[in-house]
Amino acid sequence: MPIHIPQSKNVHCCSRWSRHCMLFLSLLLILISSCSREKTPETMSYINETVVQEALDTLQACYGETCMAIPRRSVPQVAALWTAQDGTPQDFVAFCKQFYIADSVEHSRMADALQANLESLWGCFNKISVDLKLPLHVVGPDPTPLDEMFGGFDPSAHFDDDMFQQKIAFAVVLNFPFYTLREKDSLGAQWSRQQWAFARLGDLFTSRVPAESNQLLANQLAAADNYISNYNIMMGQLLDNNGNRLFPDMALITHWGLRDELKTHYNQGDSGLAKQRMIYQVMRRIIDQSIPQCVINNSQYRWNPYDNTLVDSQGKKISNPTSEPDTRYQYFLDNFHAMQQIDRYNPMYPTAIARAFDQDMEVSYDEIEQLFTSFLSAPEVSQVAKYIEKNLGRKLEPFDIWYDGFKSRSTINEDELSAKTRSLYPNKEAFASKGMPSILKQLGFSPDKNRFICSHITVDPSRGAGHAWESNMRSDNARLRTRIGADGMDYKGYNIAVHEFGHNVEQTITLHDVDNYIMKGVPNTAFTEALAFVFQTRDLDFLGYKNSGKSKDALETLDIFWGCYEIMGVALVDMYSWRWLYNHPDATVQQLKEQVITIAKNLWNQYYAPFLGEENSTILAIYSHMIDSPLYLPNYPYGHIIQFQLEQQLKGKNIADEIQRIYPVGRLTPQHWMRHAVGSEVSTKPLLDAAAQALKELE
Repeated sequence: MPIHIPQSKNVHCCSRWSRHCMLFLSLLLILISSCSREKTPETMSYINETVVQEALDTLQACYGETCMAIPRRSVPQVAALWTAQDGTPQDFVAFCKQFYIADSVEHSRMADALQANLESLWGCFNKISVDLKLPLHVVGPDPTPLDEMFGGFDPSAHFDDDMFQQKIAFAVVLNFPFYTLREKDSLGAQWSRQQWAFARLGDLFTSRVPAESNQLLANQLAAADNYISNYNIMMGQLLDNNGNRLFPDMALITHWGLRDELKTHYNQGDSGLAKQRMIYQVMRRIIDQSIPQCVINNSQYRWNPYDNTLVDSQGKKISNPTSEPDTRYQYFLDNFHAMQQIDRYNPMYPTAIARAFDQDMEVSYDEIEQLFTSFLSAPEVSQVAKYIEKNLGRKLEPFDIWYDGFKSRSTINEDELSAKTRSLYPNKEAFASKGMPSILKQLGFSPDKNRFICSHITVDPSRGAGHAWESNMRSDNARLRTRIGADGMDYKGYNIAVHEFGHNVEQTITLHDVDNYIMKGVPNTAFTEALAFVFQTRDLDFLGYKNSGKSKDALETLDIFWGCYEIMGVALVDMYSWRWLYNHPDATVQQLKEQVITIAKNLWNQYYAPFLGEENSTILAIYSHMIDSPLYLPNYPYGHIIQFQLEQQLKGKNIADEIQRIYPVGRLTPQHWMRHAVGSEVSTKPLLDAAAQALKELE
């Protein structure tokens, strides 16, 4: 059954929305920064079934049976959130009578007013966060302790508390009830756009998390992000076993910079292989925390990552240096503990796992796990691995999960690419004024749309690897951050910039072109990752390196396939580590470290060692997302799968036209979105079939 929309002819008596419109809108603009009161799960059962039935009987007497579809769903949901501090049972019944809107016109007006005010609130909260985090995210003077304190401040931490305290949240739940993921998937095909918007309003207030718990989590994630953003390895200070320096002076952030540097050496023979093995050894030291503390973001020591010895500035060799004290895993554990403070106030999504999958991704943990493990077990993995091994002319090694030979750039020296990108983009202004418009023009965007999108994106030089930060109101800009050196944007920075620009294009279109503000965005972050990948895979095309050979499509298919193979294992390490933590909530940091490493080894041995060798490799645990973006990693392989299906849809079509057809549909659930975009649901089968066909073509 679709959502029932009450009609005006069914309105018989009692209060009308028009009588309370000004009061309601005034309340929505009031945000009281008061200390939140302590609430426990027990307080959520204050309103019993008898009182709920009394409220329903009152509404039925007021509006008639034909208007009861929404109240029968929403009144129990309001009751589940109502506490003694919100009022007596009689107050609860009176509230339901006063604020339920049966008239369809007034109901729609309420939805419009809510969305207008939410855009103002969320947009301003977001802008404040962007401004306060600038010293942490954007190149400039070194952040001070005060900068870090402000960067951890969450201006929206009190939002839910204030909305419940003002009873605005209750009015929303009463008129726009919550629908489960299963209900959205089963009913959504019959819903109108307005009904989808009403359902998304019903997602707003499903829990009552105290402000101090939200702020604790915000502080913790900001601290973890700052730790990762400043985790650089000084490559020019690395020594091999013969005391040789293999790299020029450059700082590479873990894991992104290390991984991307490793990828660039597939066309450099034995010297490139030596560099890859050294990077792999550095990664292993980071994972097991045997890396010396003093080499992190510090160029004062030369370090041999093989025997873990140092040479100080006077040339003195230092054996057994002090290791990083499991800091990596302490942040991981602190993230878990901060999430636990949120768990107890989420009856519908009672764990971080449930919130990451059922709430945020709107795909279940079990469905994602089955999707990934079935792909990793597919026979095509062995076939593609043999193809790579044949191309390399050697046995595969663990770091070959990042094999980059399917891309055109694998045959181009990165120094050449960096020279070109530095010349084109010596500063952020050049990429904003020339780079972004050029990319959109090549994709087929009209001049007007090109100017509109670019005018709503701000480019900044990033301290970290780079990211895209969306805007939450149409009067503000999305942010594109990437690394831009003093001598300009090197190829790594450009490659990341193109990826983040894909995010920004999605963010701009799905904010400005969607029909209802509450529907802005995409089903989950995998869908914005998919478009970012569509942009990133064309980065050389945008520079003028066109590959129109007959094997181009086959190689691109294998590139997506191998990217899925790599990141699925990484995502499963993240997923299994969080599942283990919930089964062992009192774990110490040492126990967590040992378990993450064990999980990484077990997954490696099952799905990777048969093709890439080295039993018990820990390399799947290197990704920094595990530390600063809890449970985000599954979005990447899911995004790759979506990307491939999206690329199949884009073939032979104007890419800009398809993007503008697909993305303004906004935040449907994943399967409904995919049916609209490509005519089928999310599946790995098209990619597996295409990989098998690609191998036949290449052979």
